[in-house]
This record gives sequence, C-alpha cells and structure tokens, in this order.
Amino acid sequence: MENQILAVPYLIAGVLFILSLGGLSRQETASRGNMFGMIGMLIAIVATMFHTDVNLADMQALQLVAAAVVSGALIGGLLASRVVMTGMPQLVAILHSFVGLSAVLVGLATYLAPHQGEPLAEMPLLVHHVEIWLGVAIGAITFTGSVVAWAKLRGTIGGKPLMLPARHVINAVMVVSIFAMMVPFMQAHGTSGITLLLAMTVVACFLGIHLVMAIGGADMPVVVSLLNSYSGWSAAAAGFMLENDLLIVVGALVGSSGAILSLIMCRAMNRSILSVIFGGFGSAPAKKSKSEGEAKGIDDVNTADAAEVGQMALDSKSVIIVPGYGMAVARAQHLVCEFVSVLREKGVEVRFAIHPVAGRLPGHMNVLLAEAGVPYDIVMEMDELNEDCPNTDLVLVIGANDIVNPGAETDASSPIYGMPVIQAWKARNVVVLKRSLGAGYAGVGNPLFFNENTQMLFGDAKVSVQAMLSEVS
Repeated sequence: MENQILAVPYLIAGVLFILSLGGLSRQETASRGNMFGMIGMLIAIVATMFHTDVNLADMQALQLVAAAVVSGALIGGLLASRVVMTGMPQLVAILHSFVGLSAVLVGLATYLAPHQGEPLAEMPLLVHHVEIWLGVAIGAITFTGSVVAWAKLRGTIGGKPLMLPARHVINAVMVVSIFAMMVPFMQAHGTSGITLLLAMTVVACFLGIHLVMAIGGADMPVVVSLLNSYSGWSAAAAGFMLENDLLIVVGALVGSSGAILSLIMCRAMNRSILSVIFGGFGSAPAKKSKSEGEAKGIDDVNTADAAEVGQMALDSKSVIIVPGYGMAVARAQHLVCEFVSVLREKGVEVRFAIHPVAGRLPGHMNVLLAEAGVPYDIVMEMDELNEDCPNTDLVLVIGANDIVNPGAETDASSPIYGMPVIQAWKARNVVVLKRSLGAGYAGVGNPLFFNENTQMLFGDAKVSVQAMLSEVS
C-alpha cells in the first residue's frame, strides 16, 4: 500500500520531466525547463526514500542514504561551478558514463540479491534475468564509450578515428558473443551465472571502446547526443531491474529524445546514423581533396586588421555572424554581444547563423550566446539564413571552420562532401577570425580562406573582437 502511494509523487515528477524536455527545446523557455527538471528530480529522490525497501528507521541505512545524497550534491555543485563552457561537452560525456556504470552496478547487485525462493523456470524470473543481462550490456557500452568520448573531447585521445582492419567483423563478433552467452546464463541456477555476466560485461566494455574509437572528430557532437540516448536506455533498464516505474519513464524520455536529436543532427550533416556509429569523419579520403591538393599558404590569402573589419561592419547594412568552437575557446562571446549591441544601435542589422553541429555539443553555440545575453530573436538556424547570404554585406566567421567549408558542396573527394553548410562565401564580403589556416576538427582544408571576397583576421578571437569593438564604439 505504501509503495502504491508513491505513484502520486512519481506521477508528478514524471509530468515535470516531460515539461522539462519541452522547455529545453527552446531558448526562451530553457531556464524554466531546467527548473522543472530539478524540482522533478528532488520530488523523485524524496519519494524514493519512503519506499518500503528503504528502512530509514535503521540508522545505518539512514547514514548511507544521507552520505549518498550529500556527496552527490557536493560533487555535482562543485563540477557545475568550476566547469567552463569549453569544458561542457567533456562534462556531459563523463556524466553519461556515470549513468552507464550505475546500470552495470545495479544489474550485478540485483543478480546477486536473494530471489526469495522463486524457481528459475518461472517466467517472471526469466524475464528478470533478461532485464539484468540487457541492462548490464547497455550500461557497459555506455560507460566505456562515454569515457572514450570524454577523452577525445578533452584532447587526451586524438580526434582521428581508429580504423582497425575488419573492424565491422570485430564488432559483429562481440555483439554475437554477448547474445550467445545469454543462453547459458538463463539456464544457470541461483547466482552461478555471475561468471558469464562478468565476462559479458568485459566484452560489452570493449565494444563501447571500439565503437567510439572508430568515430572521427567531426562526428563527436552526434556521438555525445547518441551517448545521451544510451544513458537513457541504461536508466530505463535499471528501472526494470529495480521495478521502479519513474526510472523507466525517465530513462525512456531521455533515450528517445537523445535518439531523435541524433537523427536530426545526422540529417543536418547529410549522414546516416549507422555511418556515425560504425565510423565517422576524419578518416583518410580515398583521394586527395582539391582543397588539400592546391597546397595554398598564407601568402595566398587576403588579410585585414581589426580596425578595418570594424569599419567594414559599420559600413554594412546587414551582417551575419557565424560562431564556432574557436569563439568558445577564446571566451569571446561577451565581447561579441557588446559588438553586436553597438552595431544594432547604429542601425546595422545583425543576426547569428547557428549550424546544428557547431562546437562540440548539440546547442553549444546557443548556450554560449544565451549566457552572454544575445537576444534570442537574432539567433537563427542555418536554413533560415542561407538564402539571405547573397544579399548580406558582411559575414563574420568567428572561430568556425568545417561548417562554412564550400568544399562540402563542390569537392566530391572531401570527407565532408554532402554535409549541409552555412554558405558564407555567397556574401559580398567575408571575414574569418582565426588563429591560423589550420584545418578544422574534421581535418579538412577550407578553400573559403582563399576566396577573393574573403579576408583573414588572424589572432585570438577575444583580442580581435575587443579591437573591433573599440573601432565601432
């Protein structure tokens, strides 16, 4: 009866989580959506403490619960207060690994727990064993895959994909072995199948490592979104193992929303979800791309100083700004916001063009600009502004590279060929703020830098924007 009463707060928490996802879908309502999620999680935690399986009258149990809640809150608060925006993708990836690891630990603990004398042949216990097996498998893949993604985003591991010979065969063998070991596991009595469960966990961990190691740097935003989906299914699996309805609902919400976001991003990159999972951008192309074959250097580009770019912006009627990861690294978003405010006060129309995979995380640029106070109504998606590029006086590319590469449309030998990009080169003038002529995260040269209507403003983006701001002010 007590557990049935928990259905009420669980229902309220579930509704709040749905409202949270709805709020997070738009910049204007994201803060409210985040608050809904926090309140829902608080209700869920407090309600779970009153579950009949949690004996708060037992001082030892109370101490364990208090230690878990307090330590988790302190660690989460410390991480959130110290992380910089450029480190947010790494933080999200490592948090996904925690969800996967928790599913593995819950599965092992659930299997070793007493079964209250239920014979193995009974269907409910067989189903329970399937839940444990699949939950541990998904959790292990999520755990190690997320750790590798964290290391790649952090730079500890290079962005170039690991393309082992017969890698697809290796993946297939590991997947088949995971399901093959499930048969004797289902036939094991009591907890005698723990060896098989641990062996499968090791195989699943290696599968997670190999899958993400084979994915290239330019696909990492999709990988983070995909791992978000995996973490949701891991949480749902843990919910089935613990017979916790709310955990199942939350896991399904996160899993499905992460999968939908991954598909949306893949469409934006003209990629299939399977091609991302089994090997990403950054691998060596079959032949040398034109942009690389031309072997142009710094003597072949037009350069400008900050004062010239500032004056060019003042003389323009319309300006489009394309932010990228370089802006995040330089932490230039606040100065960019001030620069835009001055231009708008002087009658210049300014808008931001956001590519779906700009940065290292879905929505990375949107969060940066929202943090700096950029008005939401001038932050637009790529498709909304591409048709306006030919009528735009100036496009400012701040720290972006692959997402404005014309080779994606013109060079069939390029690894990013077919990926929809922001057509900055169609504007009357283009200025690229960048430290060097180096290739982007996909490892591809950018012919935009050498166009006649393109000027390069070399240097740290924050320093350059500060000088531009001084000029327009």
